This record gives sequence, structure tokens and C-alpha cells, in this order.
Amino acid sequence: MNFEILVGFMMATAVLAISPGPDNIYVLMQSIVNGKKYGLATVAGLISGCLVHTTLLAFGVSAIIKQHDSLFFIIKLFGACYLFYLAYQVYKNSDAIDLNDKSVPEKSLFQLFKQGFFMNVLNPKVAIFFLAFFPGFLFSDTLSTAIQFYVLGLLFMFVSAILFCLIAILASAIAEYVKRNSKTGYILKWMQIYVFIAIGVYILLSDK
Repeated sequence: MNFEILVGFMMATAVLAISPGPDNIYVLMQSIVNGKKYGLATVAGLISGCLVHTTLLAFGVSAIIKQHDSLFFIIKLFGACYLFYLAYQVYKNSDAIDLNDKSVPEKSLFQLFKQGFFMNVLNPKVAIFFLAFFPGFLFSDTLSTAIQFYVLGLLFMFVSAILFCLIAILASAIAEYVKRNSKTGYILKWMQIYVFIAIGVYILLSDK
């Protein structure tokens, strides 16, 4: 078992979790507009949805990866290209992160949990991202691929939940900082581009 791969996976997950994206921006918005507990309810829903994607990945793709090296390479190539595409999409987007939108509707805690859950589960990009991200971090020659995916999935959920909760709790301070500093959006944009490219290269060069 290679613990260095697990540490690298957790670090990559942490950087991805704090990079601006639709999920953490939505958590930020809910916390700013409706309060911290609403942001935390959204986090709980989003993270719970990751368990569904992990299960689909573990039982749907693990057998293919285990038995077909050529398909593993195709998945790896597709995953790397998808990450490079995400980097390009970020590059094309504006630097600004608009935190002044007050159009987020107020809902109950359960409604926000349910919305976060279905936002995650029904988003095909999440499934594709898991498929692109996880196979490059398989860490054991003895454990089954399915078990390794579950370990990676739980680590992904754990790290993301901690950082998303921090975003929800510190939302007001983060929002004010972003509003006051014009260069913050630019820095976050290029950090996200670098992360997507670096992980794409790592996955492309990784062995089974």
C-alpha cells in the first residue's frame, strides 16, 4: 500500500475543493444570503452525492479496469483530456466571481440538503470527473480496485466536507476579502488552471 499516493490524493482534493467552482460558490452564496447553517446543509447534500458516484465507479468501472489494460489507458487518456478541457474552460471565463447576487431563494435546511444531493448526483460532469480523477491514484497491489475506489471516495468526501464547511462558516469574511481585492479572482482563476493541468498530466503518466 502506497501511503504517499493517498497523501498526494488528499492534497489534490484539498486544492480542488478550495478552487472556485459551481459547488463551493453555491455553498458560499447560501451562507452569505441565508446564513451558515443553510450553507452547511448544502454541503451535507453535495458530499452525500459523492457516495453515489463512488459506488457507481467502484462497481461499474473497477472490473473493466482490472481486466482490460487497454481500456484503462483509454479512460486515463479521456480523463486527462477532460481535465485539460476544464482548464481551458476556466481560462476562457471571466476573472470575476460575483458574490453580490441576491437571487438565491431561501429554502428549508432539508430542501437545501436535497437540492445539494441531487445537484451532485444528477450532474454527469461529477461522474466523469470521478472517472478521470480516481484511477490515477490507485494505491495498492493487494486490495481490490473497488475497495480502493471506496477509500479514495471517502477521503475525497472527508477532505471536501471539511473545506466546504470552512467556506460556509467563513463565508462572510471570504466574500468581503474577494470584494476588496481586485487581484483575488485572477489568482484563484490561474490556481485552478494549474491544478487541472497538473492532475491531468499526473493521470496521463500514471501506471495501473
